[in-house]
Amino acid sequence: MSLQMIKRELINEIDLIPDDKILEVYNFIHYFRLGTQKVETKNTKELLSYAGSWKEMDDEVFDDYMLDIVKRRKKAFSGRRNNEASID
Repeated sequence: MSLQMIKRELINEIDLIPDDKILEVYNFIHYFRLGTQKVETKNTKELLSYAGSWKEMDDEVFDDYMLDIVKRRKKAFSGRRNNEASID
């Protein structure tokens, strides 16, 4: 099966999920994707080290910090996203 076919099948499966479970699926996919981007986090740390605040922070602590920021932003904006009108 080609990558495009798998993506289409994935979208079809998502369309079959009840609305009250969509946020859980989104969270799973989102955090799964974040796990695949762990290498990029290290590059971000190098960039932020110029600001000085993160220079001495261990990699593991920094990774946890970045994930916490993502979770807090998601929580802060999740209500807004659910109330916005969607264009179908």
